[in-house]
Amino acid sequence: MLDSISPEEAQKKLQEGTARLVDVREPDELAALRLPGAEAAPLSIIRWIGLRPATAEVPIIFTCNSGRRTRMDSDLLQQLAGGPAYQLEGGTQNWAAKGLPVERGGKSLPMFRQIQIGAGSLVLLGLLGGLVWPGMLWLSAFVGAGLVFAGVTGFCGLALLLAAMPWNKK
Repeated sequence: MLDSISPEEAQKKLQEGTARLVDVREPDELAALRLPGAEAAPLSIIRWIGLRPATAEVPIIFTCNSGRRTRMDSDLLQQLAGGPAYQLEGGTQNWAAKGLPVERGGKSLPMFRQIQIGAGSLVLLGLLGGLVWPGMLWLSAFVGAGLVFAGVTGFCGLALLLAAMPWNKK
């Protein structure tokens, strides 16, 4: 279990260069509100991005929106940190509520909704295209298999693709 650190104490460590801040929120959340200097490592793909390990001199402070995700995945985050790590008490909401610096951006459609729209559109395209050319039905089967794979493994290729789109970049 990760120990908690207050936003004020976290900011002090960040300003001194004695900690790193890693934000585990998804790209759409990061686009709306970002903590200055935070490294983006969305929880949905954090296992695969090769997080640089923490050191005794520079521990990692993990944050999410409210602190719930970092609490729920505390063991995984501790393991991935590879060294000393904390969770930001109350997440970015608490940080902003304390009046600490934040960068606000435009609000994009949440990633989960983008995935729903993309997958649903591809399934519909496959079904309608199947009326013209029966081979198009395989598109629907492929998307369905991808959704099952994402649900079982926690890895969503469509989410990675959508995260790279210009509207999900700051």
